[in-house]
Amino acid sequence: MSTAHTEAITMGLHGASPQHLVEEMTDDVVLELGWGRLIFGQTFEDPDTLAAVLQQEAKGRRDICIYARESHVLVAKSPAELFIDPSHTYRWRLNPDDAEDAQPVGFSVRPLRDKADADEMNRVYLRCGMVPAPTELIWNNHLHCDAVEYLVAVRDDDGSVVGTVTGVDHKRLFNDPEDGSSLWTLAVDPTASLPGIGASLTRSLAQTFRNRGRAYLDLSVGYDNEAAIALYEKLGFERVPVLAVKRKNAINEPLFTPASETVDDLNPYARIIADEAMRRGIRVEVLDAETGEMRLSHGGRSVVTRESLSEYTSAVAMSRCDDKRLTRRIVSEAGIVVPRGRLATFDAEDHTFLAEVGDVVVKPTRGEQGKGITVGVDGPDALDSALARAREQHPEVLIEQRAPGDDLRLVVIDGTVVAAALRKPAEVAGTGQHTILELIATQSRRRAAATGGESHIPVDDVTEATVAEAGWSFDDVLGEGVRLRVRRTANLHQGGTIHDVTATVHPELCRVGVDAAAAIGIPVTGIDLLVPDVTRDEYVFIEANERPGLANHEPQPTAQAFVDFLFPGQPGLPQAWTPKQAADAPPR
Repeated sequence: MSTAHTEAITMGLHGASPQHLVEEMTDDVVLELGWGRLIFGQTFEDPDTLAAVLQQEAKGRRDICIYARESHVLVAKSPAELFIDPSHTYRWRLNPDDAEDAQPVGFSVRPLRDKADADEMNRVYLRCGMVPAPTELIWNNHLHCDAVEYLVAVRDDDGSVVGTVTGVDHKRLFNDPEDGSSLWTLAVDPTASLPGIGASLTRSLAQTFRNRGRAYLDLSVGYDNEAAIALYEKLGFERVPVLAVKRKNAINEPLFTPASETVDDLNPYARIIADEAMRRGIRVEVLDAETGEMRLSHGGRSVVTRESLSEYTSAVAMSRCDDKRLTRRIVSEAGIVVPRGRLATFDAEDHTFLAEVGDVVVKPTRGEQGKGITVGVDGPDALDSALARAREQHPEVLIEQRAPGDDLRLVVIDGTVVAAALRKPAEVAGTGQHTILELIATQSRRRAAATGGESHIPVDDVTEATVAEAGWSFDDVLGEGVRLRVRRTANLHQGGTIHDVTATVHPELCRVGVDAAAAIGIPVTGIDLLVPDVTRDEYVFIEANERPGLANHEPQPTAQAFVDFLFPGQPGLPQAWTPKQAADAPPR
């Protein structure tokens, strides 16, 4: 079969009727899904043709060939380009007599309704670090190819999409004599607080194909993805001896070329920088994997970094960020609004200040990751406890008037705001079946999995007090759909979630972030503001972080901006806010 004909098959799946597909395309079947193509190897008689199809993979995409008749022969046709994917294939045998599963709690699963759903699918993909697909292609497949089944999980309370799965009906696609079907791109928003989303999407897809009389549902899962494998086996999947073949490309590189042990051991905040540097041909030497310290070298230029902290951040600037009291004074003198505050004296004066302002935040003047911080202190006993907790982290403690609003993080790199995100405290959503402690454990595991172990919800006296303040205890069963905030601080390391608002943040807030960084004299920083509304210019400055976590802001180009700063002359950045845009922003 010719290469041109194979390409026609790939494109033809979007416009041809299902009847045409069954009658005309039983051989050499390729299905375009946007993130890559599914190549059904059992439909190819000639391994040379199959190898040629895999070699046509588009840049930035990831094709998958499954069910090849002889995978070892296929790889042998082009061993420099093809490899056997280190994944397992699992099969759920669909019995038509199986009972339908119980309805999910707090969300529902349904097919796509409009292009907005396709956009939301891509948002979930990006949050999971997966390759997105063109919205138009998803929608076209939905309308014109009934072999492709897209399902989304939607919250009952606000209608937001929190998960998605794609299924392929082999019978409708190429008249499969085995009556098979398969599952692809199962993704659950890592910030979703509802349990069971992935399982419900899988069950719903299985039920769809069971109703059509399909014999089984297959899926491919990484051999080391223990959490996913445990889920699939619990649902009833069993391993089968089916292999997948892929082409060697930049996306698949970790699967066929192991990174050096030290690079592989980097945390997500250092690894995102190392990956961006290596992508550009910059040499990465890991000096200390545990701390994320690396030496980046290119063209005679060498820079030592510790995650997003580099030797270009001066010791003076770093000390200014490290001391929250000093940071307040510097940015206040630069005309930036800061909350009322005082250095704790651990006597009656602290209680007098609390009585004056009514509600405070207590935090050590030095520290990171939200350690020792207590938000929402409004009584004498609570103040004493908060002061003691903060003092355990550092002897000097700051008391600040609590300002209303959400926590906004602005990532400023070399005078440019490259990302803006709202950081929200950890919360859980009730199912009517699980205790609050069980919900916390489930959400904490999900946050840890989504952040490489960096984020989890502590089960401590602060969490217990936060739950009690809302009138609940750990042992209570939270009602279906009821949301409960279980921490007061929005710090990622304590289970907080991050929501990108780069496209909507007010220019004045960006100006404040750039001005604060300039006042401190720091080239790379995370500026934290409390804002009632990101689209308005009201704010209160909270603090500056000398080592912001760039991995928290994908898909914004934070790592790209950081490497551009370290190695000037690289390609330009996508749209970001810089001081040059001041003329377009409203006056302060």
